Amino acid sequence: MRAKGIAYDTGFVRHGEISLQEFDLDVVRRDLTVIRDDLHCNAVHLVGGDPERLERAAGIAAGLGLEIWFSPYPLELTPAEVLELFTDCARRAERVRQRGAEVVFVTGVEVSIMNPGFLPGDDVGQRLGHLLGRPERMREAGEKLSAFLAEAVAVVRRHFRGRLTYACIPFENPDWDLFDIKSFELIRSAEVAGVYAESIRNVVAQGKPVAITGFGTAAWRGSGAVAPRSMEIVEHDDAGLPVRVKDGYVRDEEEQATYLREVLEIFEAEGVDGAFVYMFALGNYPHRPDDPGRDLDMASPGIVKVHDDGHWEPKAAFGAVAEVYGRI
Repeated sequence: MRAKGIAYDTGFVRHGEISLQEFDLDVVRRDLTVIRDDLHCNAVHLVGGDPERLERAAGIAAGLGLEIWFSPYPLELTPAEVLELFTDCARRAERVRQRGAEVVFVTGVEVSIMNPGFLPGDDVGQRLGHLLGRPERMREAGEKLSAFLAEAVAVVRRHFRGRLTYACIPFENPDWDLFDIKSFELIRSAEVAGVYAESIRNVVAQGKPVAITGFGTAAWRGSGAVAPRSMEIVEHDDAGLPVRVKDGYVRDEEEQATYLREVLEIFEAEGVDGAFVYMFALGNYPHRPDDPGRDLDMASPGIVKVHDDGHWEPKAAFGAVAEVYGRI
């Protein structure tokens, strides 16, 4: 595996609200140094919706010698707004690349379900609901997305001279001729566990370098079986903010650690070019050990647990990722 990476959250923007209120560059530098030195990563997937934050984090990552996957993450934006975001970020990513860093521009993540214009529905849940049992809807969404990505790539390439990728859900089936690297959001669950390694083998065999992004699970017993939905144990308020863990779930950090160790070993065995664990930390899902009902970190795919005061501690998954990356 060439690129041993992890996703780093710079703040997701939805309807003008950002998930991380604080963005301390000293903290970012500390975290990225840990990612390089303690997790043995040589690459980082910087995700978020604020172009300035992405550029600043990329500058720090570049100084640490990390390969940077510069990843604007549009949420609930119109196609025109997504293009505007990509244009701004492409200029910023090129500035970082011109200073000598290795930069890959990620031209969106799961765009067809995370944004309007490709599927019916006012939010992700409604869009996914329209897909269930409707293969024709998948084809239609894929066709719309391919047309959009052709336009997006043309816009990005006017400003950015490095390599491009797109982080797809398999049904989206983008035109890979547009990109230098194929990136797939492939998350193992009980339903696909029997064919998971074969699915990785099949995409690697298609020729271009393959990266696996977006994989991971949360830290509760049984989460690995439902990994794509492992965050759904949390209830939200009317504003969509996480407030409490539903009854009946038990914290289990070893479940998350075992899951990540197993899938990373599959990626290495099947010859993927890069892997990016999702994710380092999810700051708006704090760990509250004395209040299990409000221990939102149980539902976080982060490999560190963030406390209400902002400090973090490694989970068992941190050690698992460090061990695998340290020996491959």
